[in-house]
Amino acid sequence: MKKIVISFVLILSFLSSYAQKDFQGLAVYESKTSTTDFKKRFEGNKEMTPDMQKMIEERMKKMFEKTFILNFDKQASIYKEEEKLDSPGQGGGGMRVMSSFMGGGGTYYKNVKDRNYTVDKEFMGKEFLIKDSLVTYNWVMESESRQIGGYTCYKATTVIPASKTDFRNFRPKREEDKKKEINSDSTKTESKEKKTNFMEDIELPKEISVTAWYTPEIPVNQGPEGYWGLPGLILEVNDGKTIILCSKVVLNPKDKVEIKASNNGKAISQKDYDETVTKKMEEFRQMNQGQGGGRSFEMRMNR
Repeated sequence: MKKIVISFVLILSFLSSYAQKDFQGLAVYESKTSTTDFKKRFEGNKEMTPDMQKMIEERMKKMFEKTFILNFDKQASIYKEEEKLDSPGQGGGGMRVMSSFMGGGGTYYKNVKDRNYTVDKEFMGKEFLIKDSLVTYNWVMESESRQIGGYTCYKATTVIPASKTDFRNFRPKREEDKKKEINSDSTKTESKEKKTNFMEDIELPKEISVTAWYTPEIPVNQGPEGYWGLPGLILEVNDGKTIILCSKVVLNPKDKVEIKASNNGKAISQKDYDETVTKKMEEFRQMNQGQGGGRSFEMRMNR
């Protein structure tokens, strides 16, 4: 009898382990970043025609509104932008470059067991494979709850440093701050350049407040982008001007996918990648100096 009980326990243990290993889920996320501040900035540009303004707004919508797919199991996940066919004239090099700044353009692999991540990204015609340790979020768990897609979710908040390589974090400078900079210039020519330079009119906040909603009903330590660390799947994230909302969840889908890290590109740490991108952004800023802000931005997006 004792042998039978031991055997039964071993079988249950094996089945439980197998089920956990075989478990997989899929979540669809809609990411949307507010462009209100930038639209106001373009509306005040006298050099921009209504047609140019309309075209830029359409392209900004394309860059700032995206759909992502998260495939996950108990240990790891892959997060990737949904593949779409570009319309004629919409898939230029400038758009691909900007996509690298908008949280897209690569496959984001997270392994919460080993606490590391891998992201493959194309930037300026080069393939990079970013490998680093997962960020440890200091989540503050709150009692507030709400329903998202039929799941009971709970609120958690934290504060994180703003990424210098994520254009979604940038914002137009306040008028009083721009006036201070103009008054500090030594020549009128420099002042004029600062007024017409798009890159000079934006700034990066030091920190971003993040609000996440997670559901213990799906007990996996996963979420969109680099977010993780809560006792349940994160279904919504509000970080600054961006809202990432889950629109669909499928548990144990019929079509399983292989959840593994990419191996395409030159291996690089997050710090080194950020320095590379920041350097290119500075070069872009210098190239843009002295040109009409809106016109220059429009031309570069066409490339």
